Amino acid sequence: MAKNFGLSLLAVFIFSIMTSSIYLINDIVDLPRDKMHPVKRKRPIASGKLPIPVALFIAILGIFFSLSLSFSLGFFFFVTLLAYFILQIAYTFALKNVIILDVMVIASGFILRVYAGAFALNVHMNVWFLLCVVSLSLFLAVGKRRAEIGVLQETAPQHRKTLTFYTNDLLDSYLAMFANGTWLVYALFTFFAPAPTIAGKVSPILADLPLTLAGINKWLMITIPFVIYGIMRYLNIIYQGQKAEAPEKVLLSDRPLLTTVVLWGLLVVFILYGIQS
Repeated sequence: MAKNFGLSLLAVFIFSIMTSSIYLINDIVDLPRDKMHPVKRKRPIASGKLPIPVALFIAILGIFFSLSLSFSLGFFFFVTLLAYFILQIAYTFALKNVIILDVMVIASGFILRVYAGAFALNVHMNVWFLLCVVSLSLFLAVGKRRAEIGVLQETAPQHRKTLTFYTNDLLDSYLAMFANGTWLVYALFTFFAPAPTIAGKVSPILADLPLTLAGINKWLMITIPFVIYGIMRYLNIIYQGQKAEAPEKVLLSDRPLLTTVVLWGLLVVFILYGIQS
């Protein structure tokens, strides 16, 4: 357990260096457009606080450092990190201007993060969990585009070419599709999850319960309302303002959503580990 936790922290550290480096390159390329954005113009590069040569040097150093360090977690972790780098560079210089592909590339970045963690720990990835990640990633990516249109309005096409082709109705349809897909696939994941065992035997706590309640699938399904609420809350945020342009900003600044995520996480940990004690 302790070893896996340490590997997870190292994987997060390495991937964070890579993503930060990519963000610096992206901000350099998007400098003219970011200056027209009400929020992005306050970023270090767009505001002039961070000189472009310094930012570029830090980005290149971070890319080489993260790639070299990734070998410590295995060849497949390195390949995943390299694939993420290539994909994001392609997005920065070309794919961000291609409708639909731009959203799919953003979502692919989230998926590669999950795969990187699985490779670092050398664990099997449940197919329903993977599909849930895919749906959630697409939901967040489309939400990002919908928020950009809401914030920029008439100037949206000047900031990003693809926003010329996205309409509110089209993005609303995408949001509804991926929001439904996310919670439905998550529900299937919880239903088909295996029962927790200790040395091949069912947990003593579960053994004292009726068979109807003894399966772990029934217990994990308790977390479904939290996921539904989280998706509904995020949709509400998308249509309210600009925060949905950055999912991490939403999570850290919206108290109801953050509380929901924390409660969901604690409940999952208790069901998967605490219930076995």
